[in-house]
Amino acid sequence: MSIRIAVIGAGVMGADHARIVAEDLPGAALQVVCDAAEDRARRIADAFGAADVATDPRAVIARADVDAVLVASPDVTHASLSLACIAAGKPVLCEKPPSQSSADCLEVTEAEVRAGRRYVQVGFMRRFDQSSAEMKAALLHGALGRALMMHNFHRNVETPAADFTADMAITNSAPHEFDVARFILESDYVGISVFQPAILTPRVGPVFMVLETAGGQLVNIEVNNASYGYDVRGELVGEKGAVSLNAPSYSRLDAELHHVADYAADWRPRYAEAYRRQNKAFVHFVRTGAFSAIAANAWDGYCAAVVAEAGVRALKEGRRIPVEMSPRPDFYTG
Repeated sequence: MSIRIAVIGAGVMGADHARIVAEDLPGAALQVVCDAAEDRARRIADAFGAADVATDPRAVIARADVDAVLVASPDVTHASLSLACIAAGKPVLCEKPPSQSSADCLEVTEAEVRAGRRYVQVGFMRRFDQSSAEMKAALLHGALGRALMMHNFHRNVETPAADFTADMAITNSAPHEFDVARFILESDYVGISVFQPAILTPRVGPVFMVLETAGGQLVNIEVNNASYGYDVRGELVGEKGAVSLNAPSYSRLDAELHHVADYAADWRPRYAEAYRRQNKAFVHFVRTGAFSAIAANAWDGYCAAVVAEAGVRALKEGRRIPVEMSPRPDFYTG
């Protein structure tokens, strides 16, 4: 039988997830689209053939005809809805961040530990990106020697919202890099410093972070609204070599003395396959109970939130801030 999935949130992310469930996940069915705005939920449901629409997320989570939940609603709802899914005994794929509060994230992990099994997969989809997978494999197979440094660039066309701040670049954009670098290096962070150029711009200027890992590596992250296109790059430098992330490029124009390659306007073309792989892993988890070895769990979400909070402090106080986490429960080892 098909896994019946409810998508909570019918914005850009929710619509994309609804499409993936409806079109790209054999063995899954788009059962409900839920949004506070019923007309928006209806548009997405009609576009992708959902069985029903709703406006009350907690009622949807409790429904007998829903086997699993995909949370793509506003960030402030993620932790409470994840807790509702755990209480209902239903697996949930929660978009990042599970919360911008590390205390809320810790509450989610504690609920899972009490329940005695994993329910929450966090939507750090870059773990499923082929270029990230190959970077991690190069390190694990010894091609680079010991890892020394990892450079990361995360450039957007524009800010996601008019009230977007430098703090939000740390708490909303950079968590993808916090997580994927931690995943590739297999090391937690112990400190973070954050800088901004002194030159003022009408845009939210670049935020430049330097993180220190427990393994002795340095990780730098630039988050910037650079206007020219969506551009995510990375390089892992080791003792014996380096490996860079390559974005898919399907064509190139050579004409009139110019060499031209296009940039996407946002993250969706760049990470389309990563989202599909992530969501397939979630369906497999729901069907079998076997949590993906690649996917981020609730503890990973907590770790990213702790780093983001320390980063905001580092920016405000102009100094290095230690990254201090609670002891990891045995439940999340292995």
